[in-house]
Amino acid sequence: MNRTTLSFIAGVGALAAVTGFAALTSPDASGASPAKAAAELPVERTSLVCPAPSSSDLAETTYTSFTPVTKGTASDGKAELLSAGEESGAAAGDKGAKGEKAGKGGRTAADKPVLTAKEPGKPVTEDASGADSPALVGTADGKFAPGWTVQQTTQVAAGTGRGLQGVNCTAPDTEFWFPGASTAPDRTDYVHLTNPDDSAAVVDIELYGKDGALETTVGEGITVQPHSGEPILLSTLTSEKQDNVTVHVSVRSGRVGASVQALDDKLGGDWLAASVDPTGSLVLPGIPKDATAVRLVVFAPGEADADLKVRLASPSGSITPAGNETLHVKGGMTSAVDLGDVMRGEPGSLVLTPSDHSVPVVAAVRVVRGKGAAQETAFIPAGRAVGKRATAVDNTAKGTRLSVTAPSATAEIKVTASAGSEGGSAVSKTYTVKSGTTQEVEVPVPSGLKGTYALTVETVSGGPVYASRTLTSSLDGVSAFTVQALPDDRGMVAVPEADEDLSVLQK
Repeated sequence: MNRTTLSFIAGVGALAAVTGFAALTSPDASGASPAKAAAELPVERTSLVCPAPSSSDLAETTYTSFTPVTKGTASDGKAELLSAGEESGAAAGDKGAKGEKAGKGGRTAADKPVLTAKEPGKPVTEDASGADSPALVGTADGKFAPGWTVQQTTQVAAGTGRGLQGVNCTAPDTEFWFPGASTAPDRTDYVHLTNPDDSAAVVDIELYGKDGALETTVGEGITVQPHSGEPILLSTLTSEKQDNVTVHVSVRSGRVGASVQALDDKLGGDWLAASVDPTGSLVLPGIPKDATAVRLVVFAPGEADADLKVRLASPSGSITPAGNETLHVKGGMTSAVDLGDVMRGEPGSLVLTPSDHSVPVVAAVRVVRGKGAAQETAFIPAGRAVGKRATAVDNTAKGTRLSVTAPSATAEIKVTASAGSEGGSAVSKTYTVKSGTTQEVEVPVPSGLKGTYALTVETVSGGPVYASRTLTSSLDGVSAFTVQALPDDRGMVAVPEADEDLSVLQK
């Protein structure tokens, strides 16, 4: 036996010893105990990024940070948002391919947080004005990490995109789908890319219209510098002008946060958040009851066509939109259908399911409220279920609506209104949502409320529920609004329990 063979045997023995010390126990013929179920423990660290809110000098932005109280967390921790280090290298009206140029990477010890959380269970807010607010990056750890939620809400008094624009700050990722964007002449749509890391990210942007992929320029290999934001005007990526476009953001290296800012010359504007990953069945929750126009936009990645049943989950049950019972979506193409005044004074949620075989799709709806010069727009993408818990922040006593749908089975939920940002005590209520319906529940308001508050929705029992929150405010005769979905906050993680199993050394 040569020296190489002896070294190999010794290495295998050492590896077996290390592996055996922390191996999961599994049942065998000798009657060993079965493996224990994974424990649900709070996450210990959360990262979020917020896009630059506006290029308008009239913009008034509020950032709101909130972490729900979670059992089992560490006794310490912090949550803070910092500037991504963006420099305004271009004028606010510049419509170059890369908008305002991202600048400095890295940070120094002198950097000060834009916002710092005080304690779980109580929101913290910070205001900013004008067009100079940069993209933000944030981290939360310890007791602030599970369910950390941040929203930026911007009010723009006039100009393209005037109205209320709200977006949840998102976790960085490597792929995003945005059905519902546009390159039409009356739209100014940007995709905002924010890099929270210490190394550059390389990103590709693809656009898909009614006939398939649009011919684009400079959409590949876009570099987003470390700790910076990059707003990219979609109309500079292609010469084709189309009303309904799907944006696909894929990251070659690194990771980014991505959101689309959709601004209309006449219909106001809002943020378009990413759709849930492509799947065969989708729920688009909480279309406001006073919507005057609803447009459904669906995209099927790949070559296979998708045939979908379209249902509206209303307060009284599931109904079929007249004349739009089904939707055929060609593979690799974006399909859109105007559902008009489909809500008829009742809140509802669109539920898309396969007519035959399941083909993965992504989807979003554009919602318009008001008439004539007082119209305003918001977007609702297909989303994830509430799951264990989900949170919406920046709620006000009179301008908040909460819609919840149970598409497949009756469910019971618990809704908690947190303490106010400037005072007040938390209150909770429970509700039952019947199968196949959407309910606009009576939103609880903290007793003695001062400031704004957070709404946390928890699934108590029954089937999956989906929810969205609508904020409304009056703006020079316009009933401005914005809608955010409430997906599972992923504040808990399954951690397998490991035992010593020295028997693997004998195998």
